[in-house]
Amino acid sequence: MHVTHLSLADFRSYARAEVELGPGVSSFIGPNGHGKTNLVEAVGYLATLGSHRVSSDTPLVRMGADRAVIRAAVVEGERRQLVEIELNPGRANRARLNRSTRVRPRDLLGVVRTVLFAPEDLELVKGDPGERRRFLDELATARMPRLAGVRADYERVLKQRNSLLKSAAMARRHGGRGMDLATLDVWDQHLARSGAELLAQRLALVAALRPLVDKAYERVAPGGGPVGLEYRGSAAEAAGEGADAESASGGAASDAVSREELYELLRATLTAVRAREIERGVTLVGPHRDDLVLRLGQLPAKGYASHGESWSLALALRLASYDLLKEEGPEPVLVLDDVFAELDARRRERLAESVAGGEQVLVTAAVPEDVPQVLTGARFSVSGGRVERT
Repeated sequence: MHVTHLSLADFRSYARAEVELGPGVSSFIGPNGHGKTNLVEAVGYLATLGSHRVSSDTPLVRMGADRAVIRAAVVEGERRQLVEIELNPGRANRARLNRSTRVRPRDLLGVVRTVLFAPEDLELVKGDPGERRRFLDELATARMPRLAGVRADYERVLKQRNSLLKSAAMARRHGGRGMDLATLDVWDQHLARSGAELLAQRLALVAALRPLVDKAYERVAPGGGPVGLEYRGSAAEAAGEGADAESASGGAASDAVSREELYELLRATLTAVRAREIERGVTLVGPHRDDLVLRLGQLPAKGYASHGESWSLALALRLASYDLLKEEGPEPVLVLDDVFAELDARRRERLAESVAGGEQVLVTAAVPEDVPQVLTGARFSVSGGRVERT
């Protein structure tokens, strides 16, 4: 899979941009703040319906404009597709696929597949659990695009349930009447059902990633492992099953029986913690409270790994993601956004050697010297909102 043409209108700093691309390596070179990351951010948005830099669409629309458009022509074997999304902050985004308007934005998922590595990925190791949950969910959705609907359902139910719990907590504090528990029972069922599906996909993904992450870490930091991945489930902990949700579900849940076990676990745990939830006014268990624990040797990476080890582990997670998607379907577009300047010479060369043969690799760098020599290919100069092939 590769992008042959990228078109932007009022996206970030670009009033208009048209970029012809091809397979192999394409490097975008230019000073910081001149728009090179905006180009690869747009490609990543088509793949995930989100930005790796900001949490909302508002900053993606050029100042003074009321909407932005990202359009890309994509080739996968003999198949050619045109994918487009219109960003409308405060309103619903619009999507087009092969010029048809009868699609939802999430119907675009899977048309463009990317693995993006950026300086922000250090937060996968050092940051909050939300960063690691997002990593798992975006990768799981790339493997199975229909999971986007499951995620949306879970977020909708969670929001409704939290609103109900908040109202109950306020009523209790002010001596009001109790909550209709039958209503909460219904929301418990919905949350457990979508949560079990999401949890099953995460567990299956972690199981698939484990050997690949260990191998990828050995490539970028020989002798520095082994690497461990442990899915820590809030429901399993609250139920007294231990820290590892996989032990509660009998392993990497991926079949209907395992999903049913996860559903029952979530329902039972929600019932068990209901009094605490009513007191605090928030849902205390579920995939939204889980974490992916990363280990180097016997120690958790967060808090113990050095800066260099943390970079290597973040690299390994992305390289393993790339290897996994490549094994299971069309080879994704690999995006390396200003990462070489952050790496020492050894890691820089090992990363470059690992990805040089990719079907399409998009690289951004401030100066040509930051791009390793092995990554030869098309070069673009980015300056003052203009993109020119050199």
